[in-house]
Formats: sequence, structure tokens, C-alpha cells
Amino acid sequence: MRIITLEEHIALPEFAHEIQQWPMPQQAMELLADIDDVRLKSMDDNGIDMQVLSVVGRGAESLAPQEALHFAVRYNDILAARIAAHPTRFKAFAHLPMSDPQAAANELERTKTEHHCCGALINGLTNGKFLDHPEFRPLLEKAEQLQMPLYLHPGMPPEAVAKAYYNDLPGPLGIMLACGGWGWHAETALHVLRLITFGTLDRYPRLKIIIGHMGEMIPMMMSRLDEKFKVTNTSAHQRSISQTLRDQVHITTSGIFLLPPLMAALSTFGIDNIMFSIDYPFSTNEAGKQLLESIPLPPEEVAKIASGNAERLLGLHP
Repeated sequence: MRIITLEEHIALPEFAHEIQQWPMPQQAMELLADIDDVRLKSMDDNGIDMQVLSVVGRGAESLAPQEALHFAVRYNDILAARIAAHPTRFKAFAHLPMSDPQAAANELERTKTEHHCCGALINGLTNGKFLDHPEFRPLLEKAEQLQMPLYLHPGMPPEAVAKAYYNDLPGPLGIMLACGGWGWHAETALHVLRLITFGTLDRYPRLKIIIGHMGEMIPMMMSRLDEKFKVTNTSAHQRSISQTLRDQVHITTSGIFLLPPLMAALSTFGIDNIMFSIDYPFSTNEAGKQLLESIPLPPEEVAKIASGNAERLLGLHP
């Protein structure tokens, strides 16, 4: 059974001096910078055939438009050159200059043409704005046209949100609640729901969105969302929340390796919308592989989660 993972991160150290990176332990930074050594060995040890790599943390989206484009182009070019030595083991999501949506659209097309990127990963909000803002329409239109999915990954909360919700908490508690402990997932779910309820995904019905962490809590809330956001003559969205999610949103298992959340995802999003991922190096390949081996489904359905759905969505056929 082929295994592909999609939310697997990298940070090229030569760019570290140009941006204010999220604080991370030294060991994590070493694993993020590695492509040829520990990363490949861990993939081999756990039967992972391919990782789709993406830039972790702050990057081009935190820079002014002209700087952002220059940064993103260099990052994409260098990353493509690094993974070229292992063409069957690595693909990449494009890193985009999100502060200039038209430049982001152009860079998305360039990375597909020149580097065969299979989509793009976007970290959180851009200058406090979600993708439903009209200024991002050039990017959404281009992603739909190229059939390149956009992976909505969590980012740091805007300053006003952090101040209201988290900054008064002691020690690392506020940071954890703001990020991987809760806030990241709630904000990414909100991002998707804004795209649906504002009618953005109806405007781009062939656009595909990916989110991680077993659906960022949306599976548990799907029936309530349908109840509270009914389609009416006055609503901006044309389909039910659940239908739009199943039509256009795909989820990965990244960082959540227990069966109950997976079962909830299967019963709401459906098996064709679920893809295997680890969140390497912040989660281990070993933990993810244990989940994959424990799924109580026929082998052909496990294979869909392990690689088949990703192959279909991202064009990653062997």
C-alpha cells in the first residue's frame, strides 16, 4: 500500500535572518531544515513513500508586497532544487506572496509550470484578512483554473485576538491555547466557514480546499452548522454547509491519530475526502503509522486514505 503524507513541514535556514520565525526548539529547527538524512530515514522506517513539503511558520505573507514576491520566488526555487534529487519521494506546496494576491496567483501558476507544485499552503490570515475578502479573488480564480488545491494551515492569531483571548494567561499557557492547543484549529475552521457562508466557494465551485487536524473540529459541528445556516432566498450560500464541505473541502489526519475523531470524520466528510498526514516533525511518523494500521476498514478503503485520495486530488500518481 502506497503512503503519501501532505502536511509535512520544512524551513530552509538560509531564510531565517529575513523573517521573524515562530519560536521553536533547536531540535525542531534541525529536523525542519533536513531533507536528505533523518527525514528520509524516518519515511523509510515507517513505509512512507512520499511527503508533500510546505514552508512552516512566518514567511512571505508577513512581508510587504514587493519583498514578499522576491522571498516566495527564491524559496520556491531553492526548495524545488533541493527536492529534485528525490523526485519520487517529495513534492511541494507553493509558498505564496499573500500580501499581493495577484502576484500570489502568478506565482502559483509559475510553480506549477516550472516546479510541478501540486497546490499551495497558506498560513493563517494575511494582514488580518480571511480569503473571503474580495482582494483575494485573483488567487482563488487562478487556483480553481489550475485545479491546484489550497491548504489552509493555521497561523498566529491577529494581535487584537491574542490580546483579548490569550495574552493575560501565565507562562506558556496562553501560547498553547492560542496555537496548537485550541486557537489554531478554531480559526482555521472559521476560515472555511467564512468561505462557505459568504458564498465564496459557490463563486468558485471547482476550487478545492484542504484543512488538517482531522477537520479542525468541523466534523463534530457539521449537523449544527446545517441547522444554524439554512439555505434561504436571502442567504449568501447556495448549498448546505455539509454539502459544500463534501463537495470542496478535503481533510487530513495531521497530528490527530485516534480512531474516534477519524470515525467522526468518516461519517461526516466521507471516506473520499480524507487523506493521511503526519504534521512532521511536530508529530511522529510512528504515531501516524499506528493509526493507519488500526483503521477498521477493508484494505481498499484504507488505501484511499493512505494515498488514493491524495493521488486523485493532487495528481500524485506513481
